[in-house]
Order: sequence, then C-alpha cells, then structure tokens
Amino acid sequence: MCRQVFGFRLAMIALAAPAALLNANPGLGTRLVGAAVVVTFMVSYALFRDWERFGPLLLRHPSLLAADTLFASLLLISAGPDTTLAYVSVCTPLLAGIAYSWRGAAVFASLQSLILLLAQTALPHPSTTPADILLLPGFCVITGAVGSTLRGLLLRFGTATQALTAMKARLAVTEAISEERARLAREMHDSVAKTLHGVALAAEGLATSAAASDPDPALLKQQAELVARAARRAATESRELLTDLRRDPAPTTDVLEELATRTRNFRARTTLPTSYRAPSRPHRALAVPHPVARQLLTITEEAMENAHRHAEATRIDVTADIDTDEELLSISVQDDGRGLPPDTTLDELRRSGHFGLVGMVERAESVGAHIHIGEGAGAKGTEVLLQLPLPSPNPPRPPDATTPPRPDDPVIR
Repeated sequence: MCRQVFGFRLAMIALAAPAALLNANPGLGTRLVGAAVVVTFMVSYALFRDWERFGPLLLRHPSLLAADTLFASLLLISAGPDTTLAYVSVCTPLLAGIAYSWRGAAVFASLQSLILLLAQTALPHPSTTPADILLLPGFCVITGAVGSTLRGLLLRFGTATQALTAMKARLAVTEAISEERARLAREMHDSVAKTLHGVALAAEGLATSAAASDPDPALLKQQAELVARAARRAATESRELLTDLRRDPAPTTDVLEELATRTRNFRARTTLPTSYRAPSRPHRALAVPHPVARQLLTITEEAMENAHRHAEATRIDVTADIDTDEELLSISVQDDGRGLPPDTTLDELRRSGHFGLVGMVERAESVGAHIHIGEGAGAKGTEVLLQLPLPSPNPPRPPDATTPPRPDDPVIR
C-alpha cells in the first residue's frame, strides 16, 4: 500500500515540476527548486521501486519523511498551492498514518497543514475564501486518520493470516501423524501381527501335546520347531519394518521378478498349491519406484494369506499382465475358497475390526492403483485384481511415481 502511495506521489511530482520551475525566481531560486524536484522525485522512485529494501529504513527513521516533506514544501511554494502538487501533499499524512500509527499521523498532518497554510498566506489569491484555505489542511487531517485506520486493519489482517497459517500447519502435522499411524497399523497387521498369531497357535498346540498323558516326542519336536521358525520369522519381519522406517530403500524394484519370488516363498512356507503366471507377451523391464512396488507386493501377499487362513482354499493362482496399449499393469490373485460373505462393505469391515481388506484398499489408493475384490471364476472363491497405470517409456517430463493420479473408488463386489 505504501508503494502505491509513492507511485501516485511520483506521478504528481512529475506533472507539477514544470510549473514549479517556471514560477521559481531566476538564479538561486531556480537551483533550489530544481534540487527539490530531483530529491523528491528520486526518493519517491526509490521507495516505489524497492520498498522492501528502503521501506524498513523509513519506518525506523521518521525524520527522513520529515526531511522529504520540507523538500516538497519548496515545490509547493514555488508551484503554488492551486496546482496539482497541493493535492499530493495529502499523501504525507496518509503515509505517516500507515507507517507510524495515529501519533505519526497527527504530527505529519499538523506539519503538512502548517506548510499549506503558509503557502496560502505567502501566495494569496484574490478569489480565495477561508473555506478554500482550510480545504487542503482538512484533507491532511482526514487522510492521516485514514492511514492510521488502514494500519490497524492491516495489522489485524496480518495477525489473522498468521493464525490461519499456524492452524493450517497444525492441521497438516495432524494429518501427517494420522497417515503415519494408519501406515504403521497396516504394516503391523500385514506382517508381525499375523506371524505372532501363528506363533500363539503353534504354542497352544505344543502345550496341548505336552499335556497329553503319553506325549509323542517327535510331535513335540516338530511343534517346537514350528514355534521357533514362526518366532524367527516375526523377528525378521520386525527388523525389516524397522529398516524400512529408518533408511531409504532402493530407488526401483522389478515387480514381476519379486512377485515370482514371493509366490514361490509362499508356496514353500504354506505347502498350499500356488502358481504364478508371468505376462505372455514380451515386455520391457518393469522397474517401478520401490514405495509403489512395496505396496503392490504387500497387497498380493495379503491376498494370498487371506486365501490360506480364512477362505479354506485348496489352490491359488497369481497372474501378472501388462497392457502395452493402455500402459496398465494388472496383478490378479484368485483362489477357489469359500469367497466373501454377501454384501460385504468397507464400512462394515472397519466396524467389525477386520482391517485386512481395508488395509489392502488403502495401500492401493496410496499409489494410485485400482483394486477390485470380488468373486473368482465360475462364481467360486475370491479374486483380488490390482491395476496400476504405468508411465510412458519416454515421457516428456518424468512423473512423480510415488504420487500417481488418484484412482476411482475401490470396489468390493
């Protein structure tokens, strides 16, 4: 706002300068008026152009504005109080009110009013009335009050803006904490929690066998080894989770190769017949950012675990396909189990505390993938279908693969 005031003042000085030079007395008078024109014009131009640089200096030293007012009074007296420069004089109390509050506005309004009255007295005009003489001083008082009011409004607006910024920052922190808590909950549910549940079941079986009247040493050894393996697996998953939280992973991951490896590991661990079918058509190396690949692989593993633990499946088929025309990666996990209960919804799953499918949907949304969970082939079992849009092989600008476009709403059908 101060810059705009100086811009208006700069234009009015340029318009009034010729009249001031023509009305000045030859010799010393002309030189003084010329010096006043140069000084006031340059000061106004500097403050208009670089207010951020010179403005704080003017705010700290009100005497600079007073000296500028005295220089401008030479132009006012020389050009005459009936020129455009007289109306520029009301800018001084306005600036003082904005910069120095009501005290500064009162001082500079009084000083400018006194200068205007002296100019009216020194250069009388035959048709001048008392109302004409008091018009501009009255404007100085009014503009000083306006400047002081604007200062108060600007300060209150700045305070409100700071409060709003702080509120947005707190909301952003709260949202980030909430998202991190949800992410940690998904990681714990999909790894350590399930393994520890298996440890508990194996330990219960071991306790039951040990409490028998005639315990079988071979069975006890087998169950103890199962508990040990499950406990080691839980420790390994905990270390992997901590490592993922503390350091940056590899930049990219070959999703198809890793998917085949995890399918083989799942088959060896559970002894459940599980097949993996890679894309039949030739395709380029599918290296995607590690955060995206990690979510896809975790969803796939969760789907296989659900089929093994809850669906009573006897077979699982994992299929990957790449549609080069639509640039789409599809991953399907299909089982022949008992399928989902009818009319299953995400809200119902959240209320009942079943967070496996909820976590899968949240993971898919976080990387921009479409997920469909529904009946398998022949209306039997369950199929989890993931579809991830892939970037172009040679995009004009590399997209941020960690934040792809938001997908449509997930479907459980």
